[in-house]
Amino acid sequence: MSQNETELLTDARGVIPKPQADVTAAKQDAALPVPSGRVQAPRRLRWSLLLLVVVLGGAAAGGAYVGWHRLHPPLPFGISVGNGRIEADEIDIATKYAGRVAELRADIGDLVDAGQIVAQMDTKELQQSLSKAEAQAEQAQHVVDQAYANLAQLQSQKILAEQEMERTRGLLQNGWTTRELADQRQQALDAAIAGLAGAQARVSEAQRALEAVRHDVALYTVQIADNSLIAPKTGRIQYRLANIGEVLAAGGKVFTMLDVGYVYMDVFLPTEQVGKVKVGTDARIVLDAYPDTPIPAKVSFVASQAQFTPKTVETQSERDKLMFRVRMRVDADRLAAHADAVRSGLPGVAYVKWNPDVAWPARLQVSP
Repeated sequence: MSQNETELLTDARGVIPKPQADVTAAKQDAALPVPSGRVQAPRRLRWSLLLLVVVLGGAAAGGAYVGWHRLHPPLPFGISVGNGRIEADEIDIATKYAGRVAELRADIGDLVDAGQIVAQMDTKELQQSLSKAEAQAEQAQHVVDQAYANLAQLQSQKILAEQEMERTRGLLQNGWTTRELADQRQQALDAAIAGLAGAQARVSEAQRALEAVRHDVALYTVQIADNSLIAPKTGRIQYRLANIGEVLAAGGKVFTMLDVGYVYMDVFLPTEQVGKVKVGTDARIVLDAYPDTPIPAKVSFVASQAQFTPKTVETQSERDKLMFRVRMRVDADRLAAHADAVRSGLPGVAYVKWNPDVAWPARLQVSP
């Protein structure tokens, strides 16, 4: 059987013939030996690079660990630590009466002093009412003066009637006058006494009317003063909540300020530590923004009831599920000297030295 007939027979059985050139090349490739180094060399290179990365990473981590411990040496026994945020009390400056905002004398970010006027409400109506009350007070004062003058006149008449009555009694005893004249003198004296009592009552009435009008004057004066919104304490304006021309109801907020005289940080300490902390214990606050500047503080509050650890507060031990809130207040004298640097919401770390025999580490020492 010839080669062509064999190929045709193979095609009829369903076998696809391969080109002659491809079959020959495949046989030659199968006959050649495959070098083992060509496959193993890339694998060895990859493992070497991986090992080198692991070694360098470990060295870097070790160096960072050693450096961190040099900068943050472990605390001595007797000092507790907790994370928190520096806070300052917010004070709302609001209107006492309904009215229109006439003037704003402060803005967001301004540091204002206690007693400083930060806003002025419209007081035109109150000024008119005050002028009217002052005029009424002046008129009432004239009435009082007239009542006193009338009282003085009636007092003189009473004295004269008493003197005449005294002389008439003497003459009557000696028989030098009549009984009728004595009766007339007695009636005149009684009338003078009654007129004097009425004058005294009119004086009291005029004085009470004058006091009532003066109270109105004082009331309008206080209302006008209350429409001048002042800063109750030294602090920084945090928010401006109204604009000039706005009409606010009674109690409408105009500004929100931060009291820079009461700055604190709340931290949470576990049970075995908080039991040794007392109010007045010395503390230090270190903010992330000023890591090299410890701030002196005192413990001003220790919670009497435990609570679950807040999610926003990190703790040293996850085993402690119940924590106590402790508040550290920054020294007031230092706040007065650095009022312009007070910021609320800055994160940091608070250290509490509940053992008085332990000295503060060098990094927590406060410069005078």
